[in-house]
Amino acid sequence: MTTFTPRPGLSNGHLMTIWAWARRRRFPRLPQPESRYFDVEPGTRVLSGCYWQQERSRHPLLIALHGLEGSSSAHYMQGIADKAFARGFSVILLNQRNCGGTEALCDGLYHSGLTADAAHVINEVTAQDRIERLVVAGYSLGGNLALKLAGDFGSAPPPQLRGVCAVSPVIELGRCVEALERRSNLLYQLNFVRGLRARLRRKNLTHPGRFAMDRLAGVWTVRQFDEAYTAPFFGFADATDYYHRASALRVVNRIAVPALIITAEDDPFVPVDPFRDPALTGNPNITLVVTKHGGHCAFVDRTSTESDGYWAEDQIVEFALRSCRD
Repeated sequence: MTTFTPRPGLSNGHLMTIWAWARRRRFPRLPQPESRYFDVEPGTRVLSGCYWQQERSRHPLLIALHGLEGSSSAHYMQGIADKAFARGFSVILLNQRNCGGTEALCDGLYHSGLTADAAHVINEVTAQDRIERLVVAGYSLGGNLALKLAGDFGSAPPPQLRGVCAVSPVIELGRCVEALERRSNLLYQLNFVRGLRARLRRKNLTHPGRFAMDRLAGVWTVRQFDEAYTAPFFGFADATDYYHRASALRVVNRIAVPALIITAEDDPFVPVDPFRDPALTGNPNITLVVTKHGGHCAFVDRTSTESDGYWAEDQIVEFALRSCRD
């Protein structure tokens, strides 16, 4: 791997994170995606944006998973697609349930440990599209999903799954939610909650009465949203139980495929301590990269003639290339 050197002026985790979130990016070489719906369970569909190479069965596939309240149009999702497609990969940018304007496609919600949808996509593309080599990569919540997916597979992963990659993954959800509740992280908290509240209101338009909207008035933190809606909908005892059971840290010791984890010491709300847990560091299949700087899902490097500066995206593609070599 190349060494990460933060762009001058962005060695502060907050500045790095906000700069990467706010900056507009364009991808002129990336073609228009092909929309594809996956019926992941009865009455539940998820939408993906697909970039297929010709003779798709001969090319490796990269499946990308977005973060909380993100979608397939998030800049890092498009950035991964742009780089991977140019290197010969087909790419699927998978929306979580209700994300990407798909509230009408199911009557439920999504949560940070719901790996069944990604597993369904893997099964479908290997059977129908005859994909023989694939890698799953995720950012933040999506990174937790990628790692938990591999951990859930344990010693019997699909033979086509050659590796998983996670950038700034929320592998210990409870710790991350606690960090969000710090005063210094108020901006991130409000941004996430605004999205969650708006999504539930849109959900009420497509599925009137499905969720108790009167509870929404008291929801101003991610924890309050999970306590009021996510945990009871999925049968968790409460938000604390949900965070514990949905965290990838519970299963990382079982990961049996190559895994790359990238995180930063100055991430505003993903503490670095859980990445030092022996369950993770003791697994020889996991390569852990902890940088001093990088913020949350940012990792904006010094630009060069060969890169646009989004270092983590470059590392994902290089990792995927190595993992998919025959």
